[in-house]
Amino acid sequence: MTEHSVMPVMPPASGWEGEGLGRPLQPGVDTRNGQILYLDDITVSFDGFRALNRLTLTIGVGELRCVIGPNGAGKTTMMDVITGKTRPDSGAAFFGQTLDLTRYREAEIAQLGIGRKFQKPTVFEAMTVAGNLELALAGDKSVWGSLRARLNGAQRDRIDELLTLIGLGGERRRLAGLLSHGQKQWLEIGMLLAQEPKLLLLDEPVAGMTDAETDKTAELLLGLRGRHSLMVVEHDMAFIASIAGKVTVLAEGAVLAEGSLAQVQADERVVEVYLGR
Repeated sequence: MTEHSVMPVMPPASGWEGEGLGRPLQPGVDTRNGQILYLDDITVSFDGFRALNRLTLTIGVGELRCVIGPNGAGKTTMMDVITGKTRPDSGAAFFGQTLDLTRYREAEIAQLGIGRKFQKPTVFEAMTVAGNLELALAGDKSVWGSLRARLNGAQRDRIDELLTLIGLGGERRRLAGLLSHGQKQWLEIGMLLAQEPKLLLLDEPVAGMTDAETDKTAELLLGLRGRHSLMVVEHDMAFIASIAGKVTVLAEGAVLAEGSLAQVQADERVVEVYLGR
């Protein structure tokens, strides 16, 4: 394949309806057009209700995009489509220029380089902080095999790097179940980063945090910008203001407005449907 050739779309190892995941897929992501995610005219209906209504949205490489909107706007369904949990009724969803996400299942999409963090942190509470990161580095190894395996020098260095990045260097031997809510959130972000995702989807990452934890999370996400592409779905407008470059407002399953936070806050349609003023 030449430098300027376009990689063909790779089909999943097995169909959506079959059992098992088949062989792991790790094709490269072609981002020469500057976009990491491309959603075009996505429609999803549940029992006659349109959760997404011809949604079109793009995310640039290395961008930190904030997505806001009232309850029922379609934010969760949009992330479900991106991660393969929900298949759209129509429309296109591409990772880079060539990888059609609608042809892959959830685990396969994770292998392609899309990580998702849900609102409630999910960590192994009976393991240490470092143990959680070690397990995340193991990839597709079995849990028990991973626990018995010895880390090589590069893996130890990577865990040290992640602990510093997420601000838990002093907690490496502490059981994850003893961490504060905010620390568990950071640990889960670190576990996702251990898998080297190209795109991170973060659902309300500061919900339930103290002000200090929220500020630290803002610093963490701003530090990730550029090295990873991020989509942050959040209701905390002060937090959005601290990290936002471009903001997308969803309403009734479609993009209502897009631009800087100041621009969308000044949009009368946004004021009416989201800000309530």
